[in-house]
Amino acid sequence: MLESTVAAIRPLDEAAMAAARELQGRLTKPAGSLGALEPLSVRLAGLADACPPPLPEPAAVAIFAGDHGVHAQGVTPWPQEVTAQMIANFLAGGAVVNAFARQAGASVTVVDVGVATPIPGADEPGDPAGPRLVAANVRPGTRDMTVTAALTRDEARSAVETGIRVAGELIDAGAGILLTGDMGIGNTTPSATLIAAFSGVDAEAATGRGTGVDDETYARKVAVVRAALARHEPDPADPLGVLATVGGLEHAALTGLILGAAARRVPVLLDGVIAVSAAVAAAAFAPDAVGAMVAGHRSAEPGATAALRHLGLEPLIDLGLRLGEGTGALLALPVVTGAVRVLHEVATFDSAGVAEK
Repeated sequence: MLESTVAAIRPLDEAAMAAARELQGRLTKPAGSLGALEPLSVRLAGLADACPPPLPEPAAVAIFAGDHGVHAQGVTPWPQEVTAQMIANFLAGGAVVNAFARQAGASVTVVDVGVATPIPGADEPGDPAGPRLVAANVRPGTRDMTVTAALTRDEARSAVETGIRVAGELIDAGAGILLTGDMGIGNTTPSATLIAAFSGVDAEAATGRGTGVDDETYARKVAVVRAALARHEPDPADPLGVLATVGGLEHAALTGLILGAAARRVPVLLDGVIAVSAAVAAAAFAPDAVGAMVAGHRSAEPGATAALRHLGLEPLIDLGLRLGEGTGALLALPVVTGAVRVLHEVATFDSAGVAEK
């Protein structure tokens, strides 16, 4: 599945992009007056092989959840059980991602790809119209990457292919855009390690304070990232190997989600540092997958900026967010929709009878 998905990813369509640029030039507005929205609309036309591209709706948020063996190194003060507890909160509709999803009219799918502890209430029937849980647990959390590889290659592949399957299911159900979400206590540590491995930045430049750790914990976290990189010497030319040695199950599954969407020519709106660490892995599998990626926001985590620079992507909003869950992507969704709606609904100078300069 992974190989056929990667093989299906192709470059953006140049003819559709040329048509979108030409249309932008005829709309009743000064050329370039919509700033970053104009090249975004052009890129989405190239992804869809059509001008104008379809409106990116309905939106579907996929939250991949997993736990991390590196938690044992004291990289976060939060107990590991919070991962499962927050999933229960997602399913009950009580998290920030739920509030923003309701505002945006987006569906929420939570995928247990590697949670280590039981999810409260997972066996109870939920609201059929509410968030749904997909049980796809590859293993109960990763191993400690400072001691051994976090995952075997087969486990990493299974998680990537879970993400590909979820992307296909959501698109087959009608989703016009996918939004990345994540949950996993300690997951900013493997995110930093992945970003350093793929982009070449130093461990300290890739590592942030996550949930807001103190100086002592932050120093420990940087040391853990350095130790994992030194132990495994991950090769960015082998993205599956990098995900296996220093990644997380949710990172691998998000990588698959991005690849699956790119293969189906559907845009993926990236959230924060966990999502962009998966995005650099997806780009290592298939460089043309970047054409399907839209950077929703700039995470406060420094590694996110390093990863976006590596991908050549500019975020749509910058609000100092560092929550994850998919929240920043949801806030950026109306910007993406607006960029496409302009091509559908704004009159041209000729049709409106407006004189050009």
